Amino acid sequence: MRRRKRKPWGWGPTARIHTMMDALEGITGVEFGSFAAGPGIGKYLANFGARVIHVESAERPDGLRTHYPPFKDNKPGLNRAGAFAFWNDSKYGVTLNLKHPQGLELAHRLVEKSDFVVENMRPGVMARLGLGYDELKKRNRRLVLLSTSNMGQTGPYADHPGFGSQLSSLSGFSELIGRADGPPLFIYGPYIDLIAVAYGGIALLAALDHQRRTGEGSHIDLSQYEAGLQFVAAPLIDFAVNGNIARRNGNRDPVAVPHGCYPCRNGRWCVISCWDEEEWERFCYAAGLPALLRDAQFATASERRAHEAELNERISQRTREEDADRLMHRLQESRVHAAAVRTMRELFSDPQIAARDVWQKQRHGEMGEHHYRMGSFQLTETPGCVRKPAPCLGEHNEEIFCGWLGLEPNSYRELEKKGVFS
Repeated sequence: MRRRKRKPWGWGPTARIHTMMDALEGITGVEFGSFAAGPGIGKYLANFGARVIHVESAERPDGLRTHYPPFKDNKPGLNRAGAFAFWNDSKYGVTLNLKHPQGLELAHRLVEKSDFVVENMRPGVMARLGLGYDELKKRNRRLVLLSTSNMGQTGPYADHPGFGSQLSSLSGFSELIGRADGPPLFIYGPYIDLIAVAYGGIALLAALDHQRRTGEGSHIDLSQYEAGLQFVAAPLIDFAVNGNIARRNGNRDPVAVPHGCYPCRNGRWCVISCWDEEEWERFCYAAGLPALLRDAQFATASERRAHEAELNERISQRTREEDADRLMHRLQESRVHAAAVRTMRELFSDPQIAARDVWQKQRHGEMGEHHYRMGSFQLTETPGCVRKPAPCLGEHNEEIFCGWLGLEPNSYRELEKKGVFS
């Protein structure tokens, strides 16, 4: 991957001249958000050169700083949260008391100089704070405001509280996961939030393109609930067309057989699926199980499905002797769908991820050297990167409010004494 020398971050007469623009250089955005659904959008834009200012309250900081482990060395602290760092690299971090009149005034000044705002508060909260779209548009008609919330800004459930795990259940995911004779299962983590982040990034870039061409702003209303429906498209279509209600059935698939997760040596696993008779035959030879081809109860897909429990046990007896990665590569070379199940440790040493420079190290002020994740795509001419570590709480207050907004140092200190930055 081609890399280039980066422009130093900051502004003013001491900044060096660079030779190639970043894809989003010159774009500035403000985040009034927390957790993942809002900040995740800003992170990806910051990776490609946008100046993104993450606004928090010192009295009520972003919940990822306080609510969710892991913390560095298992010691909780406002600047020790791995989850906050994961979603907020490459940004500037400031604190404002939005309930203080002068804090709100500074927020308005930030917005007046910005191209976009991202917020993921509950519907109505921004307006009550004096930061609703109608108010912000008066101050900056070019502004793009992206509001991402559980259910969207309208509808009977617009005020529905909750997090990604609840949305996974509401969006139909949980109903499809688990054994046929068991309960639905929670999906690990805020899966729907992360889907909505991808949609939010696309929508925001489209709105910024419209802004650049027309000079007009827009308000994007992103429903995380609705974003999740895209990823259960097949069961939704099957119901719409055939009236079939999809149910969980463990690892079994209506087409592929075998279709499962099989044990390997040293407690590892490998997923394998065969989608037609030719692949089934290739699998049997590549896996060292040619005897299965001579067994009448596995002669066709329907027979294999009727005896799937026995089939899975026969395959498992063989795979337990195998190294998961070697098995994966051997099956893939025979054009069989297979993949080793990765652990978290293995993801940090995976050669494919390393080759694409996904994990990038930065030195954080309190956590020390820390891995940050670059986005899942790159641009050839203007590649992105992790610009700097996630900010400590209020780390860039003076840099933003004095260096960018132009507050005099004496004025800044007076406002600080009044609690404007608390």
